[in-house]
Amino acid sequence: MGKKLESLTAGMRIPYGGNNLAIVSEELASEFESGDRLIVIQTTGDLLHVPADVWKISTKTVQRAHDAFLEMGSVDDHAITKFFKLFADYLSNEERFSAIKDSNDEDVRVAKSRGRSTTRLVLSEKMREDMVAGLRLWENTPSQRGSAIEEISHDGWKVKLITAGLGVIGFIFEGRPNVFADATGVLRSGNTVVFRIGSDALLTANAIVEHALDPALKESGLPIGSVSLINSAERSAGYAMFSDQRLALAVARGSGPAVAQLGAVAKQSGIPVSLHGTGGAWLVGSSNSDPEMFKSVIYHSLDRKVCNTLNTCCITKEAASVLVPEFLAALTEASEARGANAKLHITESTDSFIPDAWRGNVAIERAEGDVIEPQTEEIQIDEIGVEWEWENSPEVTLVVVESVSEAITLCNSYSPQFVASMVTEDDAEFEAFFDGINAPFVGNGFTRWVDGQYALNRPELGLSNWQYGRLFGRGGVLSGDSIFTIRTLASQETSEITRRS
Repeated sequence: MGKKLESLTAGMRIPYGGNNLAIVSEELASEFESGDRLIVIQTTGDLLHVPADVWKISTKTVQRAHDAFLEMGSVDDHAITKFFKLFADYLSNEERFSAIKDSNDEDVRVAKSRGRSTTRLVLSEKMREDMVAGLRLWENTPSQRGSAIEEISHDGWKVKLITAGLGVIGFIFEGRPNVFADATGVLRSGNTVVFRIGSDALLTANAIVEHALDPALKESGLPIGSVSLINSAERSAGYAMFSDQRLALAVARGSGPAVAQLGAVAKQSGIPVSLHGTGGAWLVGSSNSDPEMFKSVIYHSLDRKVCNTLNTCCITKEAASVLVPEFLAALTEASEARGANAKLHITESTDSFIPDAWRGNVAIERAEGDVIEPQTEEIQIDEIGVEWEWENSPEVTLVVVESVSEAITLCNSYSPQFVASMVTEDDAEFEAFFDGINAPFVGNGFTRWVDGQYALNRPELGLSNWQYGRLFGRGGVLSGDSIFTIRTLASQETSEITRRS
């Protein structure tokens, strides 16, 4: 047995990646205490500190979810259906929701005081409606648990392939209260879930647990640990959870670097992952684009800032004189609809197509308030994939390219390999675009369709970028009823059998 790590000293060398060394900082050395954990990312050398109390909270919460999963095999599907009904009912109850909203108001107040974005944090009536609608969808979705998907007959015996729950699903997501309802969808396929929400929304999450979630679990007869919240504001709680090998799947949503780091923790712990850290849709326009349709696509892809909002638009040079004015007109209309000014980023190749009216300074709404800045700014080609996290002022990048082929190359090189769309009336051109683009979500039109609940009638647990690798055996939308494994059931039918061995 090896010795336990009891302390760290500044300058200590920690091996990683087989032949590399990470150096312990003075800050890490001073914070690390006996009983704490040190997670070393083997690909980057990042040293992640997990305090003992945080590790204990995470371990205990995962254990509850694990114990609950072992009970789920004997839980009736009607009980799961009842849970979704009750959860939706409680969120629809004005008295219960008022208490939840009070906690959310406090989360929003604190986030604003810290200069944090609150675009996705505010628990609006529309968000509440979407949560309830998602739960109703799960309430009315037939269970696939225990379904025979194939039967193979042999002489005297047969084999059935039967779906079964995968296990404990670990779920980390940003401060968006509506995702709460999405997370519980894993119950439909017989799983349990343990999750951590961003610290900005922790009060809201606890209020949802207290006033809606736990009562629904209790009344429906499901194990209380079926849905478990890691009640810690510490980021390290996510590291602890994703290193727990009792997880069957680790799902992360949030900012790109943070998600990549969490994914690395899970992967080196042997846990399968589904990651979505960077959004921002790409759009391509060419001489085969209908200008009116192109303008409509731009406008309807900028209604609000979410992961599938239009971020980067490529227009071929031969079509630029027609489509750039349509692009700018749509961008203006989208910003006016929000009562704000638009922000535009361009490359050197695009500069000559931008009129003087876009060259001045305007007020742009940022998380910290209105900021006066140039409406159009030039960026380098390697910056065109930056996801612009805007509050109320639509913010996009425009690139004029030589050809559709160049646009595909740029997208495959600099985008998060997530959402790509092209507006074209040429079927052959779109087919070439579809075949060449490396993204799980591809369209011929607006980009905001990429949503499980909206497009597939399934509340999404997560969306997966190909930036982190293609997923085995399924598409980019992860929904609650898509998380299962296969059990093999054999039965002997006669005393005489034929066996090949």
